[in-house]
Amino acid sequence: MSAPVEFAVWAPLPERVRVQVDGTVHQMRRDGDGWWRAEVEASPEADYGFLLDDNQTPRPDPRSRRQPEGVHGLSRRFDPSAHEWGDGAWTGRPLAGGVVYELHVGTFTPEGTFDAAIGRLGHLVRLGVDFVELLPVNAFNGTHNWGYDGVLWYAVQETYGGPAAYQRFVDACHQQGLGVIQDVVYNHLGPSGNYLPEFFPIFAEGANTWGNSINLSGPDSDEVRRYVIDNALMWLRDMHVDGLRLDAVHALVDERATHVLEEMAQEVDKLSVAAGRPLTLIAESDLNDPRMVTPRVAGGLGLTAQWSDDFHHALHSVLTGESQGYYADFAAGGLGGLAKTLTGAYFHDGAWSSFRRRHHGRPVDTATLPGWKFLGYLQDHDQIGNRAVGDRISATLSPGLLAVGATVVLTSPFTPMLFMGEEWGASTPWQFFTSHPEPELGKATAEGRIGEFAEHGWDADVVPDPQDPETFTRSKLDWSELSKEPHERLLAVHRSLLALRRAHPDLVDPDLSAVQVTWDDADRWLVVHRGSLRVVVNLADEPREIELDRRAADVLFATAELPDLDGATVTLPAESAAVLSTR
Repeated sequence: MSAPVEFAVWAPLPERVRVQVDGTVHQMRRDGDGWWRAEVEASPEADYGFLLDDNQTPRPDPRSRRQPEGVHGLSRRFDPSAHEWGDGAWTGRPLAGGVVYELHVGTFTPEGTFDAAIGRLGHLVRLGVDFVELLPVNAFNGTHNWGYDGVLWYAVQETYGGPAAYQRFVDACHQQGLGVIQDVVYNHLGPSGNYLPEFFPIFAEGANTWGNSINLSGPDSDEVRRYVIDNALMWLRDMHVDGLRLDAVHALVDERATHVLEEMAQEVDKLSVAAGRPLTLIAESDLNDPRMVTPRVAGGLGLTAQWSDDFHHALHSVLTGESQGYYADFAAGGLGGLAKTLTGAYFHDGAWSSFRRRHHGRPVDTATLPGWKFLGYLQDHDQIGNRAVGDRISATLSPGLLAVGATVVLTSPFTPMLFMGEEWGASTPWQFFTSHPEPELGKATAEGRIGEFAEHGWDADVVPDPQDPETFTRSKLDWSELSKEPHERLLAVHRSLLALRRAHPDLVDPDLSAVQVTWDDADRWLVVHRGSLRVVVNLADEPREIELDRRAADVLFATAELPDLDGATVTLPAESAAVLSTR
């Protein structure tokens, strides 16, 4: 049923704006701030778009909630309040003490939809994780994509099911006790379907790795910042999301006294109070600057947490022996480098970075910042997908070392994160895939990807074509692996470790200053002190005898055969780990 509706759009650049609603064009009036408005009779699901100046092709709404025909088509009205939420008992949960599970909707299930993903939530509950983190779902050009080529930040990708299916997914997660974190991208826009520059000055001078920089502090940037922050609030308020992962915040160039991240954190905190549940902001930051997650009252930006790539790099290089590119410093650091990240979060804490050819980072004050403010992981979408062939670490390591890596992550003082399929050592790769309909853009993307890896010594013939549909299909999880070895055993390891975290407070103690680590690079063993518990790790291909600082009383967990305990001496089987009680 039609009713009067105000259509509004911020468009200070065109001289004239009209709105087309269900095929009928209406004039709009402009106010002094560059907003255009018109009251029009429209149905709840009316299709509409904006005609700018003399262009007769309607453009989608920059704040469109739904794009049923893709990012080049008309927008469709969507009322987020129409969903009848069933999560009334959900009061949220803080990030501290939790475990995050990162997944990509399009490759998590064969169907690649929100509704299909709902059918797999029981697996996550049985696994023992607390949060589902979704790779970006904002509308992008084409049918499948990692999600970082989004061009309409307010719309949910239609091939996943659109906004209504997204709400059903969040609702189902909450009803099963899982929080939802949404990955969002505010540092660039995708290469196709971005009509925002026709409406307003979305871009500033300069560019980053992925595209033009967003205008956060230049002329007319007040409304651009509002566009960013309102989008963050939309996910948390209208979609009941519990947190946001902010992509590559080091690429947000903001010269104002109050950084856009600090402003966002302030507004999210206000919304958290109004909503009566904790709301989380997690940064992906390459800066190694602890001020990112330092509370505002202490002079920081006030974000909740950040990813810790240094911990990943240190653990990856120790397990695999890889030393190319940015792994060089971590490989040179050996087990001592891993120990440094376990006790201080950053490896580059003002130290020399050979990859950057400069000193990088600053130390974390472990007396004031808890470890849970840093997400620790053995794998994530970037560290798999940005390898030339998208090979998971399970393609390189033995089942024993995979279990060792899981033990280090899940007993660490950080907030652990798993990437989908990691828990069973999925054999499927996770490759870089795109579906640009424009042949020239698809060709340029493929050639650029292949050329990038060729420069680093990879054989161009082995780099998959991102535009080949098989690259996307290969990246889908094979759920039949769960009941097969060695996958079933590794899944049991992850479930046992997650249960152990819940049962023993020492394993979720975030006090970095209380973590002690001993190691031997030559014999390849490591011991992490977690309160009265000792996490003992043997990376060698033969048993190792390890002397502890005190008598080991009991074995709480082991990845393989039980270690031999003789007072303070532990004999650990090859490529294994154990968690020991000392009282």
